[in-house]
Amino acid sequence: MSLRKLPEARNFVRPQNYQWDAPSDVLAKWAQTPLAAAAGASDGDTDTTISMFEVIGEDAWSGGGVTTNRISAALRSIGNRNITVRINSPGGDMFEGIAIYNLLRAHPAKVTVEVLGWAASAASIIAMAGDDIRMGPGSFLMVHNAWGVVIGNRHDMREAATLFDQFDAAIAGIYQARTGMKRAGIEKLMDAETFMGPSEAVKNGFADVVADDLSADACDAKNIDRGLMARRQTEAALAGAGFSRTIRSEMLSELIGSAARDASQPSAPRDAGIDEAALQRLIDILRL
Repeated sequence: MSLRKLPEARNFVRPQNYQWDAPSDVLAKWAQTPLAAAAGASDGDTDTTISMFEVIGEDAWSGGGVTTNRISAALRSIGNRNITVRINSPGGDMFEGIAIYNLLRAHPAKVTVEVLGWAASAASIIAMAGDDIRMGPGSFLMVHNAWGVVIGNRHDMREAATLFDQFDAAIAGIYQARTGMKRAGIEKLMDAETFMGPSEAVKNGFADVVADDLSADACDAKNIDRGLMARRQTEAALAGAGFSRTIRSEMLSELIGSAARDASQPSAPRDAGIDEAALQRLIDILRL
């Protein structure tokens, strides 16, 4: 169990017509620069380190993502030893975030959380499982109310609003248990979609120390998956334009598929399956 004796968070049944998403503004900033660990283990990684440098939930573009199954497997491998959880994530699936929080809080040894870049949305929920939460210079922790898309008629929408009230209450309970803040103060931060730098996070109890030794190292140019970066930046631009996660995925799949099928292209770009320059032009257009 957590050394801080943090309470177990309620796990919800995922609504059939619910679509998770990450905040578009955080997604855009996070997508600009990958971390070294995205291409391999960083210098700070050990066999008791769990790195969360992707979206929370399954990531269609990388084939990865931070999932309950992945973290559960990592914890089984580590056993009853102290662990370090390194986070740079824009968030994503609240259900996965709560489940991973519960896995970490149940770990029998010390859990140290290091925020290297972003711990936003569902990633901030996970961070609260830390017995010791350390934030590096220039890092941010972001909290907000439950975020997602529900499709249906007016009855579905009313039911969804009631369900989202329950989601918000559960998230606020996690923050309250870790920070010691009064519930009204936490709800105010969530309503305002609050970004906290290290000093403010420590002041509010969302972190324990500003750690000058932590940094989010960018990938070496030769290790960057430029195609993945282009896809993520395009998705972030589409999110900022108001397109849902499902629609973004469909649009990008069609765009990439069209590039692969276009016989009029020179063979090399066509065989590559994606025109990164075209994606960059699309990003620039969407930002206008």
